[in-house]
Amino acid sequence: MSKIIDGKAVAAAVLEECRQEVEQLKARGVTPGLAVVLVGEDPASQVYVGSKVRTCGELGIHSEKIVLPTETTQEDLLAVVERLNADPAIHGILVQSPPPPHIDEEAIVRAIDPAKDVDGFHPENVAKLALEDPSGFVPCTPAGCMRLLKEAGVETKGANAVVIGRSMIVGKPMALLLMAKGSDATVTVAHSRSKDLPGICRQADIVIAAVGRPEMVKADWVREGAVVIDVGINRVEDASRKSGFRLTGDVAYPEVAPKCAAITPVPGGVGPMTIAMLMKNTLISAGRS
Repeated sequence: MSKIIDGKAVAAAVLEECRQEVEQLKARGVTPGLAVVLVGEDPASQVYVGSKVRTCGELGIHSEKIVLPTETTQEDLLAVVERLNADPAIHGILVQSPPPPHIDEEAIVRAIDPAKDVDGFHPENVAKLALEDPSGFVPCTPAGCMRLLKEAGVETKGANAVVIGRSMIVGKPMALLLMAKGSDATVTVAHSRSKDLPGICRQADIVIAAVGRPEMVKADWVREGAVVIDVGINRVEDASRKSGFRLTGDVAYPEVAPKCAAITPVPGGVGPMTIAMLMKNTLISAGRS
């Protein structure tokens, strides 16, 4: 019987660690601060931003929520980032993705002070991850996946790991974390255009699915006893639901789960970890200040 990796429980443990760290920082006279910038009215982004701000409040982290109209110019957004860079009360800055199409997201990421880039997307932090330099910030979702593997007692040393997806947000940093010293996995980075993707996955002891396609990974892609971490979260139309949709991952959970030694559900798996690790990064930045 497969072990369900409970992301909610692990995230709750991480947040409890954060709560204690906040108390310690405040005892030293440091109040951690996180600024979240939202441009436009994307409903999903509004939910994500609301969750981040609410979690800050629960932990005692100072938060600044900045909501800008859709028509905000690149120059105006850069000015907001520069103000936050210079604000000593702010230790972490994130601009919610995706911004409106007229905004150059890469330029915005590069404008954020790397020391406050708690998303871990700035080129300087990406380079530090590749160099295994602990002074950088690790992107929150891959960091959360590593914490889930650790809490589930999954041995990565010598394991064959397949990461499906090559984004800078999840796929590439995930691969770097798995192959780093201490993790020591043998890593294959695959994607939707890889030849014989099912065959590649069947060789894996650990499968990280982060491709953004609903239920793409089927039972015959996964070997018996594999560990599957499903990063995907997709809305699929479902007339039987009041909302008109259901959430599903990149893995066909009902058919894959029985074959796995351990697997994350969607929702309730990787999702809660992303915000928890964002809080962790913010506290690391505050501590360094």
